[in-house]
Order: sequence, then structure tokens, then C-alpha cells
Amino acid sequence: MSGGRFYGVGIGPGDPELITLKAARLIRDADVIAYHAGTGKQSLARSIAADLIPEGAIEEELRYPVTTGFTDHPRGYYGALADFYDECCDRLETHLAAGRSVVVLAIGDPLFFGSFMYVHDRLSPRYATEVVPGITSLSAATAAVATGLCRHEDTLTVLPGTLPVPELARRLADTDAAIIMKLGRTFAGVREALRQAGMLERAVYVERASYPGELVMPAAEVDEGRVPYMSLVVVPGEGLRDDAAGRAADFARLTGGTESPDLEGRPRAASHLDQREVGTVHVVGLGPGPNHWLTPQASEVLARVDHVVGYAPYIARVPQREGLTRHASGNSVELDRGRLALDLAREGADVALVSGGDAGVFGMATALFESREAALSDDPGYADVPVEVVPGVTAAHAASALVGAVLGGDHALVNLSDNLKPWEVLAARLTALATNDISVALYNPRSRSRPDTLGAALDLLVDAVGPDRVVVVARHVGRDEESSWVTTLGELDVEAVDMGCLVVIGASTTRVTDDGRVWTPRSVG
Repeated sequence: MSGGRFYGVGIGPGDPELITLKAARLIRDADVIAYHAGTGKQSLARSIAADLIPEGAIEEELRYPVTTGFTDHPRGYYGALADFYDECCDRLETHLAAGRSVVVLAIGDPLFFGSFMYVHDRLSPRYATEVVPGITSLSAATAAVATGLCRHEDTLTVLPGTLPVPELARRLADTDAAIIMKLGRTFAGVREALRQAGMLERAVYVERASYPGELVMPAAEVDEGRVPYMSLVVVPGEGLRDDAAGRAADFARLTGGTESPDLEGRPRAASHLDQREVGTVHVVGLGPGPNHWLTPQASEVLARVDHVVGYAPYIARVPQREGLTRHASGNSVELDRGRLALDLAREGADVALVSGGDAGVFGMATALFESREAALSDDPGYADVPVEVVPGVTAAHAASALVGAVLGGDHALVNLSDNLKPWEVLAARLTALATNDISVALYNPRSRSRPDTLGAALDLLVDAVGPDRVVVVARHVGRDEESSWVTTLGELDVEAVDMGCLVVIGASTTRVTDDGRVWTPRSVG
């Protein structure tokens, strides 16, 4: 690479004394100092580093054309910014091409919600580049709040306040501790999302962290009409101290209130449940993807339960609301999820145990009954917990509808995973179904841990019925990236199939029309 050297230098959140020694040295030695500025405003970045800018340095003020989402640019707000960053790069490249060192000042850290990122993307492939980290605004805000942000296995999530309220509320409910940035005119929506997520009472507002005039106060008390962009919300995790009394004291100090969280770490159930001895576990099928496939019954249940339990990607599909506590977990812990749902119901809460597609088809309904059976061996009291299974649209039938009616005749649904059954049993079932001319939908066809199972199944079926059976592969049914293709047993490319796919093998009578529709007659012969 030829030309000058390009630097992105973090100058911290506002207090000039928080500029690192390395950042200060590079600023003093720079040929060119560049900094961004808002419309009609002085550059905050320049004001922080003003005493370090050498006399005689060339200064490049990069003034934004817009600072909100409102613009008449033909490609909208982000189109206007893209053109602006292109212009910034043209100006800076003039200096770099002449062999000058260029320092771009970045408030906080250059690569953390920073404008420097966009010029970095454009210029770093062509010029020697160095990024100097800086103290972030969230670090300064956490120091201003002066309490532990997260401890032990707590999860911290950093969120932009520009997210829609339902999405922001959901993400808040799925984390232990949070930082919400980009406030300003978004604050009313941020506060509503905090309320829906049950976090408003422990949320702390910090304005101008580390600047003169720094303000720290409960988020619930902020006048939403006076919130500047340079502010954020800190939501500490509930486990603020290791000892129970300390956690309660910290909680009261942060919120100015007298109530404390449940000292065992689990949110208390709503007060109306205190009069009930036991709640109900509703096992809810969410359908295979889009919200319009969620049934009215499922929606009604999700709108009134106290807790929702499930695999994290399925939990993410449940809108957050006030009074709802979420319990997301990873894959392959179905029995643990079932036991948690039963325990919550025994405490008096109504619980939704969610599952993709139909909960009764390779879903959480069976896992719950297995958990219940195991729990009964330890405590007969689990028999008193009512269980309701709420059906959902099955993935196989959604895939069939996508191409026509490939499952229009007799058909079977088979889980190709051999985690819960030996390959010999799976092979015998597939052979029996195919040789008896029954269409088969294969769930979980192929994964990283089972890359060869689908190929072995295809070899088995080709030996049993030949290579010409129609095969439909449907990927991400109902989602934006939905796709499908029609092939045969002998021509199916196994490498093109992953866990996002569902494979449907037709019967000998399955037909493909001239316009690509696939259907299986109801009659035989």
C-alpha cells in the first residue's frame, strides 16, 4: 500500500482526561485532523480533543447533511448518508494520496456505533490503517451509575433505541442487563419498551456521561421532551450483589423505591396468582414461520400467560408485553424446558411452552409429557398440573401447500434424526412406507452432526422403489428467504439440503404439472 497512513482514533465519551496516551500522541503528530459535526452544530469530537490538535494541522470538518431520518433524498435517509460518506472519503483520500497522515476523531470507540466505520470500510482496503480504541459511552455511563452492570453468567445486550417498540421490548426481555443508545426523540418508545419488558423500575437514565453537567436519574422520571441524543439508558442485571440483602439494597438505591426483586433470582408471578394453587401449562404450536400462520387460539393464550418457555428462536417470535416473563434456552434441552414449565405452573403461574410448527408433531408436547412422567416419579403433586396442547400449522403441510398438494393422499411424517431412535428402526420404517406407496415428509433431514443420514436414506429408498419418485425440497417455508425445488430420488443433491429444509418424497402416483405444481391423487391405482 502506498500513500499516507489512516487512523481512526477513539477519544472517549467526553472528558478530555479519558483520552488514551496513544490517541493523544497520534493527534499531536497528525498532518490532517478530521471530525464529524452535526447539522448546525459544533463538532463535539473536536471540542474534546481541541487542546491536542497541533498548530498548523489541516482540519477537515465532515458535516452531516441530515441528523434524523427525514430527508428528500431519492434513496432516503441511508441513501443520503451513503453519499455523504462517499464525499468524506474523497476529501480524506486527497490527503492520503499525497502521503499525509490522517486522523479521524471518533467519540467513544471508533468501531462502536461510530461514523468512522463507514469511511473505514471504504478506505482501509487502499491505505495502511490503524484503529485506536477508546473508552465507550456505555463504560462512562456505567461508571456514572456506579453499580455492577452484569455478574457471573449475566448476558449484556446493547440496543439502539431506534428499534420498533415491540422488537425492543422483546430483546430487553430476553437479556439480563442492557444498554440502550440512540435516544433523543426515541425516548418515549424506549420507556414504553422498558415498561413492557418489566425493566422500567431498574432502568437508569444517563445524560452526557463524563461531560460537565452529567445527569443520572431513574428512567421512569425523565421528561421525554428534553432528552438529547448524547444520552443512554443503563439497565443493570437483577443480581446486583452476591448476597440477598445487598441485592435488595442495590435495587432500592437504583430505583428510589422500596420493593426488591425475588431474592432467589426468579421474577415473582403476578399478584393475582397468589390466590391460586396451580396454573396451567399450555403447549403452543407457533406454526412454521410467519405470524399470519399463528392461530387465533395460540395468540389468545400467548396474550394472557405469565411466562413463556422455549427454544430461543421460538421465544423470539413471541411479542413482549407487560407482565410476561421469558425463559429462552438452547437446543436439545427439551426435558429441562418441560420441567421448568411444570415448576412455574405449580407455583401458580399460567405458562406457554412454545414450539415451532405443531407442538404435537416432533415438538414440545411429547417432551412435556415425558418431563411430567419423570417428575411424577419424584413427586405425585405434578399430576395436579393441567396441560393443554394448542395445535399449530405443521411444517410438512405448509411445504406441501407451497408446491401444491404433494401430501394430498396417504402420507407419513418421519424425523430423520437418529438421536432418539437407532438407524435400523428408521431404515425399516422408511422402507415400509415407500414400498407401500405412502408419501413421506422428512423432518430434520441433514445437519452438521449428521451429514450422511439423508444420503443413506436416499440410497435405501432408491434400492427399494427406484430413482424416479418425485422429491420436493422446501427451505425456510413462509419466511422471506423461502424457496423450493422439485427433483427425484436419483437426482437429489444431498449437499444442497440443510436443517432449514424439509424433504418430501412422493408416492408412485405423485404428479408434476406443466406449470411446476406437485400433487398426489387421493385414489389408489
